[in-house]
Amino acid sequence: MQDKIYSMLGLAAKAGKVTSGGFLTEKAVKERRAKLVIIAADASTGSTDTIRNKCDYYKVPCRIYGLKESLGNAIGKEDRTCAAVLDQGFAGSILKKIDEAAETQKVIEEEA
Repeated sequence: MQDKIYSMLGLAAKAGKVTSGGFLTEKAVKERRAKLVIIAADASTGSTDTIRNKCDYYKVPCRIYGLKESLGNAIGKEDRTCAAVLDQGFAGSILKKIDEAAETQKVIEEEA
């Protein structure tokens, strides 16, 4: 499942529909271009809170997923704290897969 999410994120990046890094992600949210924001699980609390607050205010879906290294690799960059998907089609597909992965993980934890 993780590979599929990163693959879709990579495709979106190749299509020019992803921006990354704290500053550019925040800017995309403020300009209402971001359709989905992904924050790395190992991002600092300050960065996570700032971006989540912006996403809440501008009503942009936001998910915590993966690690900085994996997020960066998926979009062909160095480590990235966060990324914004700028296309509704890509955003919807990625969001669906992330939510499915989270639900699967929740079920596995409940069974353990």
